[in-house]
Amino acid sequence: MKLQSPHLADYLKCTPIIDWETPVIIDQTQAITRSLTRDTEKARALFEWVRDAIPHSWDIQTDVVTCTASEVLQKRTGLCYAKSHLLAAMLRSMGIPAGFCYQVFRRNPPYHGLALHGLNGLYLPSLARWVRVDARGNTGTIDAQFSLSTEQLAFPIDPSQGEFLYETIYTNPAPEVVAVLQGFTSLRALWPYLPAPFAEDSGAISATSEAGSAVYVAPGQQE
Repeated sequence: MKLQSPHLADYLKCTPIIDWETPVIIDQTQAITRSLTRDTEKARALFEWVRDAIPHSWDIQTDVVTCTASEVLQKRTGLCYAKSHLLAAMLRSMGIPAGFCYQVFRRNPPYHGLALHGLNGLYLPSLARWVRVDARGNTGTIDAQFSLSTEQLAFPIDPSQGEFLYETIYTNPAPEVVAVLQGFTSLRALWPYLPAPFAEDSGAISATSEAGSAVYVAPGQQE
């Protein structure tokens, strides 16, 4: 894995999309983690809650499109990208740095070409390491899990089909993703136009390098 920024504070920011300072996000996050003390326990609980309690919009055939973390929580649904926005917001509100990862997959007929799938990378201060998790939602053969030993994401990758996983953990959602989510009000209208692959950040650094293992800084502090 690689990091877009060497500064953990960049993975803790509240933004218009990752609006974790919204009271509804703070309240729900605290309700989920109230009895937990370890960052690994909190991260697992939040991941499993977003994965299981917020259904993937296409799975339930709703026509709702959400983008910001608070929208996803309030409307209780989202595509994979939107769910990654909510998970990042909840993690950040707990002081756990979180960013955005993307996988490229080939669409099934009647659609053609490659599209993006959204997931998360998160940093566990107690272990001084980054892990990737996929809160898309389990259904059918999909079995994404929170694992500190073997990465278990939602979808296998078939390189022969041009599929791959970006190595970079981004500080903010990809602009291409935000533009699509905010450009449609109907999921059925959006579905043929899922976000397309983009050029990976050539300036990213290794998540295991000295810079990528930067000292943890709690929200509100300076690095």
